Amino acid sequence: MPVEAPLSIPTPLLEVHNLCVSFPSRGRMIPIVENVSFTLGERDILGLVGESGSGKSVTAMALMGLIDSPGVQITGSALFRGQDLVGLPQKALRRLRGREIAMIFQDPMTAFTPVYTIGWQIDEQIRAHERLSRRQARARTVELLADMGVPDPARTADRYPHQLSGGLRQRAMIAMALSCNPSLLIADEPTTALDVTVQAQILDLIRSLRSTYGSSVLLITHDMGVVAETCDETLVLYSGRVAESGPTEALFAHPGHPYTAALLASIPPLDGPRPHRLPAIAGAPPAPLERPAGCAFGPRCTFVHDTCLNTPPPLVPTGTAGSPHQMHGASDQPGQFAACVLPAEGTPLLPRVGNAFSVNPAAPPSARTMTPPAPFSTGEGLP
Repeated sequence: MPVEAPLSIPTPLLEVHNLCVSFPSRGRMIPIVENVSFTLGERDILGLVGESGSGKSVTAMALMGLIDSPGVQITGSALFRGQDLVGLPQKALRRLRGREIAMIFQDPMTAFTPVYTIGWQIDEQIRAHERLSRRQARARTVELLADMGVPDPARTADRYPHQLSGGLRQRAMIAMALSCNPSLLIADEPTTALDVTVQAQILDLIRSLRSTYGSSVLLITHDMGVVAETCDETLVLYSGRVAESGPTEALFAHPGHPYTAALLASIPPLDGPRPHRLPAIAGAPPAPLERPAGCAFGPRCTFVHDTCLNTPPPLVPTGTAGSPHQMHGASDQPGQFAACVLPAEGTPLLPRVGNAFSVNPAAPPSARTMTPPAPFSTGEGLP
């Protein structure tokens, strides 16, 4: 009887384990990002979601080696094709940045140098990593701008950043990031400050990168609608910690963390009656210096109880197939995990119905008697 060969597990492009970033303040180290772990496979799109100040951009800058503040401490590991990016010398990072790992910055107006033309800056990156003449580099620049949908790309290449609209600057930034065909593209809120039509075009462009250029994308955003349209996997950050992670479809259908549920509930409905006021999460995220000892979302959470207050809850499965090891790349079908005591106690959140929650008769009594019915407020009485 022939012995079946063991199934080979694809190696993730990027494996991040317990990434921590701390800054000195008032004589002690303040953790801004705490024990963030995730994997990103070849040609996958991972969404990094959270409110402003949740640590999304700091995570990306740490991966790129772009945090140079005095006294900063970065620990953990970030294996990019087996090479640890944490602690890598700047000379080695410069060889990777732009060629293997590229970044679309949040504001292209400040990311581009204002005194050089768009074409000159893209040419410079190409020639820094490849042995091409000025004419060959410019030909590739014009071709990339055309691929990004820039009208009259040869003329646009000779313009300065301030002479372009926001949408054209963002397309030029994407062209610059793709100029050396990187394996990993980090997009830091690429649709911020763009109108809806241009935003849709940029998202279509990002979705096409995996088929056209074979790139994997780490998409940083605070817009859950963008994540739903674009991402295969989703990682929700809150106050520098992972709140929930898993396949986007499963996470949207059955959020396991009250913070994720509240973010989803704040999305305006596309059908049904018009709400008087959109739901809003009461309060504000804690400052890093004032982060509570237990669950960071506890002070804003309707479901908080004594178990949440002592230590940060660990990531636990929320019902989909998988184990904690799968989240770190041991399987190509990761499960859904939430840093919340409710799944561990067998107490699911109330099922979502549109933008609200309803009582499930099959749920345990503790879930049926929770009040109020959702971990957010409607904003009534707020100024």
